[in-house]
Amino acid sequence: MKEVEIYTKNYCPYCHRAKELLRIKGVPFTEHDVTTDAETERQMQLRSGARTVPQIFVSGTCLGGCSELFELDEKGELDQLLDLKPARNGSS
Repeated sequence: MKEVEIYTKNYCPYCHRAKELLRIKGVPFTEHDVTTDAETERQMQLRSGARTVPQIFVSGTCLGGCSELFELDEKGELDQLLDLKPARNGSS
């Protein structure tokens, strides 16, 4: 599984939604809460080129925000991007 980082603000519903999707998928992530941390927020802006949260990084590459995360999941591309193993069907 690849390293996932997410920049958030504690009052942001999109941040909560993105984190919940990652949790449902069993993806561990490092959260950078920028609610009251201007320096980390500045670093996020430099890394992503964006001023909005969440900003999600996979192996150091900016994936985008909540919309991009869900769009990749809906296309069936998120699991592959994160190197998640497909669920087994049937009995073993």
